Amino acid sequence: MRLRNSTQDQRRQTGPPRCPAMMQPPQDPPVETPAAYAGAAAAAVPGTKNVSELGRLLGKASCNLSPAVKFGDTPPSPEEVQSWAQSFDKLMHSPTGRSVFRAFLRTEYSEENMLFWLACEELKAEANQHVVDEKARLIYEDYVSILSPKEVSLDSRVREGINRKMQEPSPHTFDDAQLQIYTLMHRDSYPRFLTSPTYRSLLLQGAPQSSSEA
Repeated sequence: MRLRNSTQDQRRQTGPPRCPAMMQPPQDPPVETPAAYAGAAAAAVPGTKNVSELGRLLGKASCNLSPAVKFGDTPPSPEEVQSWAQSFDKLMHSPTGRSVFRAFLRTEYSEENMLFWLACEELKAEANQHVVDEKARLIYEDYVSILSPKEVSLDSRVREGINRKMQEPSPHTFDDAQLQIYTLMHRDSYPRFLTSPTYRSLLLQGAPQSSSEA
């Protein structure tokens, strides 16, 4: 009687027999390495011409796409990329430089500064007064109004000047504000841009190849 009870207790503890497949330890899912992730992301944007998309990808610390940066058929020359570090004026006078810098500003949530500056440039090139009136109104609503989510940082003196000039808008209504935002980008964002992964990756692309490949 004791033996039968001991055998029953042992069966209850061990449970039903398992098949060999059930006894194997669980398999871990395959780990996607950073290199594989970078390759997949690069393959997803072959021939990408949108610099803002590339900047967004370059901003991901886990995905180093610096070798895969492309600018379509007109990539910036190494000399042009290096010139962006010589002065902020050279960066802003380069269409490609402005695009790359705008992508960087997006990562800092200050893209509206570049958008405002570009809108002011378009306004200054306009000669039709009806178009000037409409563009000035849109610029004010988008970047000057305190109700706008894209409001730029302007001091009270400049704002008061804009409010007076908006009574009779001209291509130069926002000149003082444009200069103030230009100075802000120059002093605040530009130094960080020069040390950013976005800019360093472009410098590396233009660097001479290793002599071992010769």
